[in-house]
Amino acid sequence: MFNQLGLIGCGLMGGSFALALKRAGLVKRVIGYSKSPSTTDRAKKLGVIDDTAESALLAVSGSDIVLIAVPVAATEATLKAIRHLVEPGVLFMDVGSTKRDVVDAARRVLKERVPCFVPAHPIAGKEVAGIAHADAALYTGRQVILTPLPSTNPELVQKATDVWSAIGAQVMKMTPENHDAAFAAVSHLPHLLAFAYFNSVAKQPAGRDFLSLAGPGFRDFTRIAASDSAVWRDI
Repeated sequence: MFNQLGLIGCGLMGGSFALALKRAGLVKRVIGYSKSPSTTDRAKKLGVIDDTAESALLAVSGSDIVLIAVPVAATEATLKAIRHLVEPGVLFMDVGSTKRDVVDAARRVLKERVPCFVPAHPIAGKEVAGIAHADAALYTGRQVILTPLPSTNPELVQKATDVWSAIGAQVMKMTPENHDAAFAAVSHLPHLLAFAYFNSVAKQPAGRDFLSLAGPGFRDFTRIAASDSAVWRDI
């Protein structure tokens, strides 16, 4: 059991992780930080977190497990904000859908502390974003890809494997490069196509009329275009 989860980013992915740990009895306390105070306030009211932190660094303080659940382009800035409290023995993970850029950011920022960081990508999500949609069962039966570096502390890799497994996920390990090549093909390109196709129809002069005629095939093809555009822009 962990004493405290420091959650940086109180959205769908981070909130679901916190709820899953609570449901499994794996954490005593969750402290959360988000750039938007209204988000952390909502997370506290929903019981996702137990207390709010005024900064990412304060979310890390006193935590023995930290999850960075921010858009991938914000990873480097987040690591810079917390690097002074990245201590051996504390498990730091992210949930980014790309891994080489995240790993490169960790190397630049954390330097000799990078062994504490275990890059992770849970293959889970919804077409709706935000803390209101957090779900303790989001990761149940889903794959989680870990992309540790040669220097990553093997004890923390095992701890990451154990915690994801304990909340029902199936854990695999890949290199960051192999991960990105695979998911560019099976996830990132489909999202790009779905966004582009939906926008190309919707922005035509008669787009609203076209959409009113759309059937199940159109809905199936464009379903993932309802995902958070800010998150997928970064990916």
